[in-house]
Amino acid sequence: MIVLTVILALLAILGAPLFAVIATSAMLGFHRDETDLMNIALEVLSIADLPFLAAIPLFTFAGYLLSESNAPRRLVRLTDALLGWMPGGLALVSLAACAFFTAFTGASGVTIIALGAILYPALQQDGYPDKFNLGLVTSSGSLGLLFAPSLPLILYGVIAEVSIDYLFLAGILPGMLMLVMLSGWSLFVSRSSPKVLQKFSIREFGRAVRETAWEIPLPLVVLGGIYSGFLAVSEAAAITALYVFVVEVLIHREIRLPELPRIIRESMVLVGGILAILGVSLASTNYMISAGVPQELLASVSGLVSSQTSFLILLLVFLLILGALIDIFSAIVLVVPLILPIAAAYNVDPVHLGIVFLAAMQLGYMTPPVGLNLFIASYRFEKPIMHVYSATFPFLVILMLSVLVITFLPGLSLLLVPG
Repeated sequence: MIVLTVILALLAILGAPLFAVIATSAMLGFHRDETDLMNIALEVLSIADLPFLAAIPLFTFAGYLLSESNAPRRLVRLTDALLGWMPGGLALVSLAACAFFTAFTGASGVTIIALGAILYPALQQDGYPDKFNLGLVTSSGSLGLLFAPSLPLILYGVIAEVSIDYLFLAGILPGMLMLVMLSGWSLFVSRSSPKVLQKFSIREFGRAVRETAWEIPLPLVVLGGIYSGFLAVSEAAAITALYVFVVEVLIHREIRLPELPRIIRESMVLVGGILAILGVSLASTNYMISAGVPQELLASVSGLVSSQTSFLILLLVFLLILGALIDIFSAIVLVVPLILPIAAAYNVDPVHLGIVFLAAMQLGYMTPPVGLNLFIASYRFEKPIMHVYSATFPFLVILMLSVLVITFLPGLSLLLVPG
């Protein structure tokens, strides 16, 4: 079994479909226990009973519609009208716009592609250093993962059986901390910008508000409905998808009806991949639980660490390495079921664990050798990958410091969570 495990791990690293690797490991486990392999099919189909499952395709579809429309351009104009008069205002606009957009699309790559074409040349025009511009756009592509209605937050809640409403609340302050720390660095860099600042224009702000009049209510309705308890997460997802469809297709008419099948197909390919991994991972997780794998891991970890602090340090090191090797969705379904009982043994709250997990995995988007944001930015802006590495390094250091604060200050995550 050890040899087979090593072979499967190598296949995953070399690019074999992750759902196939997980399914194979589950079948090997069930076969070893002489369990009918039909149980795997039943486990895969059991995802239909998971709460909030409908929220995943609905939020994803809404995010893809937004990315295909002119909503990114309108969002940048609004935030620029609001903050552009400040020293470093455009950098703050970039951070805020990317965080908002990633929260709704759930994918940092989409944010870099959709907003990068707008923000990167605008930052260059304002006289910011090229490496700063590249690092800012690349690193801010994943900033919104801690804000509702982030898809990784929902997926963690499903896997960990934790209230998604609580996770949405828990992500607010840690996400704001990341934004504030990156904003501080951006303001420090922009102090030498040669741009002549323009005064705040109430006329331009009014025009930007009118232009985005249909998009402005979106976060207010969705987040307000969820946080107030008036809407369940699945209901908020349905309203979001319907609202975005009406605004972008029927009112703005920026997406033609013949284009909808393509957008639906592309968005559901992402959803299908997540659900396929999720289904087979449930079978694999149930086998590991019945085989006592979490207990064996806990026994092994107990020999290495003796306190909650040392466990969290070990967890961060593990997650930073993991985030550099596999994507965040795969990591959630593969790793969360294993670390939950270990974290519980060290009195780590599962909600706080989720925020730490996602915040640390977010760094994986910028960590060599597999950091997805690095390769997307290299391709999108036609820059050598090593140039992108060096450009994002200061932002990576700042985000790493924020992750340390989030990890060892659990009150930051739990302050807004009831109870």
